[in-house]
Amino acid sequence: MKKLLTAGVLALGLLSTSCIGSNQAFNGIHDWNEGVSENKWAQEAVHLGFWILPVYNFALLGDIVIFNSVEFWTGENPLAD
Repeated sequence: MKKLLTAGVLALGLLSTSCIGSNQAFNGIHDWNEGVSENKWAQEAVHLGFWILPVYNFALLGDIVIFNSVEFWTGENPLAD
């Protein structure tokens, strides 16, 4: 039980610390979706499709694990315009 509690506390510590970055990958895909069509239903269909197919998920994961970390350490996001 003690090992499980220790593992839980360590996991919580890892998950609760973060550096907030600009999330360029996710925001870029989201901005692209806004320009797909003027029709809000088409935009919603693409939005839902990107969540069902893990496009948004992988973009967020890339931002959190890679791009925001690079931005934190170098001061520049590699995906910045």
